[in-house]
Amino acid sequence: MKVLFPLPSKLVCSCPLALMTDKADILILGATGYTGGLIARYLSAHPQRSQFTLAVGARSPEKLKILVQELALPASVKLVKVDVTNLDEVDAAVMQTRVVINTVGPYWLWGTPVVRACVRHGVHYVDLTGETVWVHKLILELDYYATKTGAIIVPACGFDSMPSDISAYLANKTLKSLGPSSTGEYLDAGNSLSAQQFIGGISGGTVSTAMVVFGKVPKRALKEAGRPYSTSPVVGIRPAFRFLYDLPVPGSKTLTGALFFMAPSNKSVVQRTFGLFELQKRENKDNESALLSYGPRFCYDEFMVTSGPISAVIFTVALVIGFGMLLCKPIRNFIHILLPQSGDGPTDEQMQKGFLKVTNITTSSSAPPVEVKTVIKGKGDPGYLLSALMISESALCFLLPPVSAGTSPSLTPKDNVHALPALGRQGGVLTTMTAFGDELIRRLEETGRFEFSSSVVEDTESRKRV
Repeated sequence: MKVLFPLPSKLVCSCPLALMTDKADILILGATGYTGGLIARYLSAHPQRSQFTLAVGARSPEKLKILVQELALPASVKLVKVDVTNLDEVDAAVMQTRVVINTVGPYWLWGTPVVRACVRHGVHYVDLTGETVWVHKLILELDYYATKTGAIIVPACGFDSMPSDISAYLANKTLKSLGPSSTGEYLDAGNSLSAQQFIGGISGGTVSTAMVVFGKVPKRALKEAGRPYSTSPVVGIRPAFRFLYDLPVPGSKTLTGALFFMAPSNKSVVQRTFGLFELQKRENKDNESALLSYGPRFCYDEFMVTSGPISAVIFTVALVIGFGMLLCKPIRNFIHILLPQSGDGPTDEQMQKGFLKVTNITTSSSAPPVEVKTVIKGKGDPGYLLSALMISESALCFLLPPVSAGTSPSLTPKDNVHALPALGRQGGVLTTMTAFGDELIRRLEETGRFEFSSSVVEDTESRKRV
């Protein structure tokens, strides 16, 4: 069986279970769960491992000890007993770390107390949520408070919804790289469409989240969070609903596809990135903000690639009917029994066979339009292997520069916050691109599992610059 991430060669006994006496740089909550274990494995073998301290937290001391044995964690890794339903334990654990990686879901049920503690103590936070309704709730309750304490809160740092966020960010960056027009204005993005292709498995945690969203979240909250731009401070253009998608790709065949079940949460994240950058431009009116802004005509959508138009329509209809069925409790309970349970997930071999490819075509809002092709490739199961990598590198953005930047004798783990984008340094409930930007993309490239490309595919010489 292939190993996803190399492990330490020598088993060393861990320290006794206790509250941490010294601050750890990173605390993984839910470390004994399926995805939490992947993250612990990845970070324990990270090339920069000697430059940050690590703690693993879970409700069960016995399971933590098993994790130590399985991953050969050294004594320097601190073990923290923390039940996310116990507010005192959450508070004590958060106070003793700089960055929290939270994998304990469903987040609607268990995530808010952890984020509240992080905001209260100015601790940075990342998670893997795809629950837009919960993120919407966090923004209303904690965004402003976090800007006052300096806490940087970044939900959705995995397959939900980082690739989508990066695709729009890179497309806009390519447009802006063409330089200003004679009037000093940069090209803004218009329509932006991503085609998602992937192979990956499903875990019990994902199933549990779906059951909670459809069964326990108030319908009013779902409706409010489901509005386009519900998480954005600026309302933009709404993409039209489609049963069938097609994306002409210059130099390749047209991609055809269906409604993507992750599209609502992914689009919400991209829309928040758009809104935060647009608001920053309006408030600051400086060149840096203008370069980051996607522009008022930006409109993002995405779909899942299928084998052809017939299969796309059939899949979309089946998806709509399936979501409707999940609203019925007896059907929902029956489906839950058939799907993976908590702690279950793909094998290492299955995850190695997975892949991710996102193809984005963004057209400028100028006349004549300029077209940009952006492609993101990932090697490995996107929902688990790559998500463990994505959230880990997100957490490290707070602490250290990328490996290629080298080390400095004066560097301390908390220094790298100053290298983040302006929005990230302000704190608040942010997205991966508003919080980390180029710093994160560079980190992902250096893992060897991601490739990014973005280029103009239209003739830029003949366009008129207004």
